Amino acid sequence: MEIDLRSDTVTKPSPEMRKAMANAEVGDDVYKGDPTVNKLEEKAAELFGKEDAIFVSSGTQGNLVSVLSQANRGDEILLGDICHIFGSEAGGVSVLGGVVMYPLKTNPDGTIDEDRITEAVKPDDYHKPSTKLFAFENTHGGVSGMPISKESSDKMALAAKKAGLRVHMDGARIFNASVALNTSVKDLTEHVDSATFCLSKGLSCPVGSIIVGEKDQIAEARRIRKLLGSAMRQVGVLAACGIIALDNMIDRLADDHENAKKLAIGLSEISKIEINPDNIHTNLVKFKVPENKGFEVSDKLKEFGILINGSYTELRMVPHYGIESEHIDTTISSMSKVMNSI
Repeated sequence: MEIDLRSDTVTKPSPEMRKAMANAEVGDDVYKGDPTVNKLEEKAAELFGKEDAIFVSSGTQGNLVSVLSQANRGDEILLGDICHIFGSEAGGVSVLGGVVMYPLKTNPDGTIDEDRITEAVKPDDYHKPSTKLFAFENTHGGVSGMPISKESSDKMALAAKKAGLRVHMDGARIFNASVALNTSVKDLTEHVDSATFCLSKGLSCPVGSIIVGEKDQIAEARRIRKLLGSAMRQVGVLAACGIIALDNMIDRLADDHENAKKLAIGLSEISKIEINPDNIHTNLVKFKVPENKGFEVSDKLKEFGILINGSYTELRMVPHYGIESEHIDTTISSMSKVMNSI
């Protein structure tokens, strides 16, 4: 059996999800006629304390639609210099929407200083783009899945709002943050205008993300989703998994966090690995190996049946649904053998 730690996106749907898919009541979602999608969107909006929600195909699309429904061509978005929208979404908001991205320095805890936000807002000057939107991540994938507290989220969001900006949260793993901080997603997103979250990561659904926000913004998001060719028809077969996820898969994220901490501690005891287990709070375990040895490490781990993504120096392992404590033991043992061989 392979132990796949490349990402929590490799999760398989639970048996309950598969049963729900088979029995899902469906209709045409373009006409708002799919009762299962409608139920999922209503459930998500209520959970986050927002007016409305929309089901989209992926987290990347969720961020893209969220930005394009709140900023026009030639407008500017402020965001972190190591955030997913800026570094890992193919420049979509600029390529497809003409929205200018202005990156701000990200702190080691995933936050952005309030003064950096306010100072980056452009004056009313036709030489410059109009700053319309601020975006941040929770949890922050660029810093080992660090959960951003309500206090820190509120500080960033309120600083942006005071400067006249709308605020979007890339909450791909917001439920990991919620579980780690013991704080509701409603509280964590209290002062943001829109937020996305992924169903297909730790929540174990096969496909899909949700955008929550104000009614007018979600209405515009539906238009943008259509423009992108991404309106779907009888998609209740996928939305059914999302309902199961929100009902039954959130609390179990604590198991992933426990496995991640165990893994981080084990890796910290292996020679030539650089990691601080105290920085691991959710399910993302980032660590460093000797320079330019990352691809060799990933190749050698594959010989032990363990899959991770290769890189030059910084590597990542991600426990998720389907990864048990014994798999962590095997991974630590195998990693020790690999590091002794390089």
